[in-house]
Amino acid sequence: MTYPRIDPALLVETPEQRELRSVARDFFTEHGGDQWKRMAGELGIQGLAIPEDYGGSGYTFAELAVVLEEAGRALCAVKLLPTVVLAVHTLLYSGNTEACARYLPGIADGTLTATVAFGGDVHVRDGTLHGTVDYVLDGADADLVLVSADGQIFACESVTRTSRRVLDETRPQALLEFRSSPATPVGSADVVPRVRDVGRAALAAEQVGGIGHALDATVSYVEQRRQFGRPIGSFQAVKHRLARLLVEYEAARSAAAYATACVATESAELPVAAAATAVCSSAYQLATAEYVQLHGGIGFTWEHPAHRYVRRARSSEVLFGTTQDRLTDLAAVLGIA
Repeated sequence: MTYPRIDPALLVETPEQRELRSVARDFFTEHGGDQWKRMAGELGIQGLAIPEDYGGSGYTFAELAVVLEEAGRALCAVKLLPTVVLAVHTLLYSGNTEACARYLPGIADGTLTATVAFGGDVHVRDGTLHGTVDYVLDGADADLVLVSADGQIFACESVTRTSRRVLDETRPQALLEFRSSPATPVGSADVVPRVRDVGRAALAAEQVGGIGHALDATVSYVEQRRQFGRPIGSFQAVKHRLARLLVEYEAARSAAAYATACVATESAELPVAAAATAVCSSAYQLATAEYVQLHGGIGFTWEHPAHRYVRRARSSEVLFGTTQDRLTDLAAVLGIA
């Protein structure tokens, strides 16, 4: 199977994207990224990849990926993934201009949050939704839920929600119960696999940000921590471990950039690129393990942020399918038995 090649220039960050990265990093460092409306009003982050016809800025997924990476570095702005990535792309791919005009402007200006509830056991009966979907990202707080049922996507705003206790508390999830819930048809559920692949690309960008933080924090620590009269970073064993991590980091960056370019250009290579982001999960696991281990005793404490990145790495590994699921998908796309 052959595909049109991705232009290598798309894998290189532009000056505008570097400036956006700097602004986003400063904002997340200062505010933590939890000020949803401020993000929209001051930076226009939520509307980056939303067409201008629907109140957005009309940029591409490439610019959004820059922000996602910085959000992943700071472990904040968790509504970006369910709202700006999954819900927005579900609406856009549905081709339903009426639904886009109704919901996208609110997302762009920060007055509306949304999520998707794909999978689970939801059916249409008497014109309403019945059933449950568990572990929905931001399910407890999202204003709008896009749910798949009987081969269709529906927009629903009335649903019973129960927050779940999860490993990564920075990424809340919930059980959604539809009990004769009124809903509006949006489009065909055929878009679900494509939205999942976009989600995998977005998650890869987040993971690269987390790996970058872990690597930078660890290098900074081993340069300062001294044993036997010298920095522990000068020990050959430590150098080897960090060198291996750097190699994994660069591989993850390449995979994430490839997936981002495929989404931004609507390339037919996206299923391959999205599955290939499995390397980001393994690299994140390694990065957080070294983050803890090379910080010594302090890395195991509750007060140190390392455990938060360990939790994010573990939870991300099973989001949108496990690493094994992605490798299986990659083999299927490439025709490998």
